[in-house]
Amino acid sequence: MKKILLPVLLSLITASAACAGDYHLLKEIPIGTDGGWDYLSVDSAGQRLYVSHGTKVVVIDLAKDMVAGEITNTPGVHGIAIAPEFGRGLVTCGRENKGALVDLKTLQIISKTDTGANPDGMLYEPGQKEFYTFNGRGESATVIDAQTGKVTATIPLGGKPEFAAVDEKAGLVFNNLEDKSELVAIDTKTHAVKNRWPIAPGEEASGLAFDEKNHRLFLGCGGNKTMVMMDSTSGKVLASVPIGDGVDANSFDPASQLAFASCSDGTVTIAKEDGDKLTVVQTLKTEKGSRTMVLDPATHKIYLAAAKFDAPAAGQRRGKMAAGSFKVLVYGPEK
Repeated sequence: MKKILLPVLLSLITASAACAGDYHLLKEIPIGTDGGWDYLSVDSAGQRLYVSHGTKVVVIDLAKDMVAGEITNTPGVHGIAIAPEFGRGLVTCGRENKGALVDLKTLQIISKTDTGANPDGMLYEPGQKEFYTFNGRGESATVIDAQTGKVTATIPLGGKPEFAAVDEKAGLVFNNLEDKSELVAIDTKTHAVKNRWPIAPGEEASGLAFDEKNHRLFLGCGGNKTMVMMDSTSGKVLASVPIGDGVDANSFDPASQLAFASCSDGTVTIAKEDGDKLTVVQTLKTEKGSRTMVLDPATHKIYLAAAKFDAPAAGQRRGKMAAGSFKVLVYGPEK
């Protein structure tokens, strides 16, 4: 009986600690090599973390917290979306204006598909079994069949898209239009924009996370250093809290009801959702430049990309990235 209850007890203890928002640094996963970075994606069931870096995607084994492989030949990579039931992923290759369909077992590219200009954000929509790429300069979304790798639709968005989220039950994909300070809701069956909602008091939203159970969207707004909580059924902004400077990513943990906003000033704002209220419970100090993040809902850990930088020269905002210093920071709640 003790052996059966112990994992459940540990899970409850971890979730309880996460609710308190008491996050701290657990470890660093060294990656090395040079180049910039963008999105991180996690596959909880497969215990893998995917980190865009330079011209490739670095694959980390989360059971061992070490590099397990790479997906190469992805120029201008922004990130990867995962389709677990097919064992496939789609990498956005910004410099090629293509999406690369990948076999997640072999980490080899199966095929490449033309997208709109500068595919940046991406997601997998399981209801229709399709990948979406959100094309920055193209101001559009390209929809790609996960099995065939062929384009099924191109959706004009009327603005520069950023992070996206999916509500499978409602048949909607949400996306931030950063330059319009709007959020669009796309009908996954018709591949058409169904709603356009202003995000005021938020401005220039980048990051986006979703609470499916309570129909809440969390938008990281870099224009005025704010995280906005919006009702996903009506588009009504319910609450907002201040965050750090240079927000990029947002995450949400359904077990703890915590929303996260990672910022390049070296902070992650952690806020508690409670009905229509949103309250900051912790401002976690990370490292400067660590603006991209993903949360693993199975462990409540958050992962941030980071690197060391030399002192900036006169007139420069940031110094040169130190060679071979790229790494992933792992934060989690106190047990």
